[in-house]
Amino acid sequence: MSEITPLPTAMPTRMGSNSGQPVNRRDGILKVTGRAPYAADARPEGLLHAVYAAATIGRGRVTSLNVDAAKAHPGVVEVITPANRPPLAQDPDDKPGLFSFRVEVLQDDTVRYAGQPIALVVAETLEAATEGAVLLAPTYEAEPVLAGLDLEPFVPESVGVGMPPSVAKGDVEAGLASAVHRVEETYETPAQYHNAMEPHAIVADWDGGRLTLDLPNQAPVMSAAGFAGWFDIPPENVLIRTPFIGGGFGSKAIITGPQILTILAAKMLDRPVKLVHSRKQMFGPVGHRGATRQTVRLGMDGEGRLTALAHHSIAATSSFDEFIEPAAASSMTAYASPALSASHEGVRNNIGTPGPMRAPGKASGTAALEVAIDEAAEVCGMDPLDFRLANYAETDPMTGKPWSSKALRECYAEGAKAFGWSTRPLAPRQMRDTDGMLVGWGMGTAVFPCPMFAAEARATLRADGTGLVETSLIDMGQGAWTSLAQIAADALGIDIDQLELRGGASDLPDGGIAGGSGHTATAGMAIEGAGSDAVAKLAEIATADPASPLFGAGNAGVVAKDGRLHRADDDSRSEAYTEILARAGRSGVEGNGKGARDPSVAEDYALQAHGAVFAEVKVDPDLGQTRVSRLIGAFAAGRIINPHLARSQYLGGMIWGLSFALHEAADLDPRTGRIGNADLGEYHVPVNADVPSVEALLIPEEDAHINPLGIKGVGEIGITGTAGAIANAIYHATGVRVRKFPVRLEDLVTVM
Repeated sequence: MSEITPLPTAMPTRMGSNSGQPVNRRDGILKVTGRAPYAADARPEGLLHAVYAAATIGRGRVTSLNVDAAKAHPGVVEVITPANRPPLAQDPDDKPGLFSFRVEVLQDDTVRYAGQPIALVVAETLEAATEGAVLLAPTYEAEPVLAGLDLEPFVPESVGVGMPPSVAKGDVEAGLASAVHRVEETYETPAQYHNAMEPHAIVADWDGGRLTLDLPNQAPVMSAAGFAGWFDIPPENVLIRTPFIGGGFGSKAIITGPQILTILAAKMLDRPVKLVHSRKQMFGPVGHRGATRQTVRLGMDGEGRLTALAHHSIAATSSFDEFIEPAAASSMTAYASPALSASHEGVRNNIGTPGPMRAPGKASGTAALEVAIDEAAEVCGMDPLDFRLANYAETDPMTGKPWSSKALRECYAEGAKAFGWSTRPLAPRQMRDTDGMLVGWGMGTAVFPCPMFAAEARATLRADGTGLVETSLIDMGQGAWTSLAQIAADALGIDIDQLELRGGASDLPDGGIAGGSGHTATAGMAIEGAGSDAVAKLAEIATADPASPLFGAGNAGVVAKDGRLHRADDDSRSEAYTEILARAGRSGVEGNGKGARDPSVAEDYALQAHGAVFAEVKVDPDLGQTRVSRLIGAFAAGRIINPHLARSQYLGGMIWGLSFALHEAADLDPRTGRIGNADLGEYHVPVNADVPSVEALLIPEEDAHINPLGIKGVGEIGITGTAGAIANAIYHATGVRVRKFPVRLEDLVTVM
């Protein structure tokens, strides 16, 4: 094989042809014209509709179901209950994989939480299935409900997805004892529920021993294997189609009970079956952010430098499974301190099991931490930004590892400049607008890790000069169809308009998991490797062909750009892909690539994205009504593939942070275990009028270590720091420190 310059070394020189440009979304027209296919749009011939009956008590057992009445309703085909549910190949209480959760699949008559599926009605129409579910008229034997955080806590084996429940460095108690200033406060965050624009949906269709699933899914290849296990068929016999997802945020990476029941119904009846969750059913078996109670203890010396930071969190989980929100871990990467500790406990509630939800752990944890940091700055008599700079972590606070890159100082500086922070009065309640509203300014630090998963891709250079790249990419609305196409086009050395990208299906090379803001880096690395491999094979053909102007250029190397191969040492000597393939009589060349992090990188470096969020609020001094009038975030996340899409992700994250600070909370009735606001009328989320001005600054940052593409990820960091910044701005406006989210007007009006 001829030696050629590997394409990865040429990637930075090609940045700008496709990558790095604010390319408009390739899927935009499909979406705005309603032609983008979502799971619930699938309508195979013979389709049946399924609706599950949900428990209306929080704990106990179902004593009766009027199955006869439901089955007698016109159009109802079958009613599945614990009495007639066929066996499954796995125990619902097993957890076979890292992302596995215990599920409710009508294994018995036990009710673990309100909203749990207790029967499945299948009918010819959605209306008939819905009415059949009502006609079941269940009766119950209720038991006292476990609700709230004031229950006996336990120490879990792990928190989040496999994290240790506690970590520590140095002597925290000694650091607190020696401190000149101390802060110790408790903060609470509520349960928040997934409410993506697209609710969970599934269409299951069996063809003998082969299963086709249309469902929104953040990890199609992994999930295909998971579903195969439930029905004892080979993973390759399961096809998941998920070209578009109307929001995932962690909830659509987990296999749920209603999905399994729908597949089971399709197998029982030998007809395709569709189930779409109602909005109310989103407050049940599909995961949510668990409520937390967090205690943060800080010690500072006379100059405002931390001597100790201890963060403890208690989080609610279900009565039958464990997902503990890893909130306290947020404090381990944010600020320099000689002594650090993070610890977690859980309490069991009669709720559906929590799960990953946009910035899991970090969203809740930074909400508490950033308020505590502001309180520490106040007792030290320091400006909040000056205090953060005094405690800037030059290396990872826990491990001492160097950062792969860190431009947080630049984020602070550019964000503060754009916001006008230098004119902020130190004392609270000093500013009013022309309408007499109290005005306050607050800030928060944004942090989020940079995970990568494993991925594969296949790339083909075709005889007509176009390229094809295939991987099971997942686009949840973040723009993967566009950003990954930009990487693919650069990897193949062609214009993006010459590229066909195939994704969103489990029968393609495994694109990994779309989660943790790691999908662009993960799938992007696999795509770049596949493109490099294809170009290398094409270059091998050209440099070995005496008729090519590139003949003998193996040692000098070649560069791929604009659909041509150029000698690296003589740009005038080049040949088009079409010419090389035509002379060789080839229809194309195929390359393969893999994406995964070099383990040594995580061993040698701390891997984080950083940012700073500045917030302005206006508070009615008489009514306590609060509006966020300005949000400015400055973020550094390595190489940005598409500034337009990245900025959109940052804006969405900050808006979610605003929602966290002022709006979102599920109200669990401790008497019944039911959520009292399981709809979008009373489960509040911000609308356009709540977000008058939000701006995201993209701070340049080069990272030579994080991965060969230099990508960190932008999806989740925007929410971190934002809720704390808004709470701090409210204090600055009113002089009232609220330590419970969301901040309600009653928290302010009674004490102002």
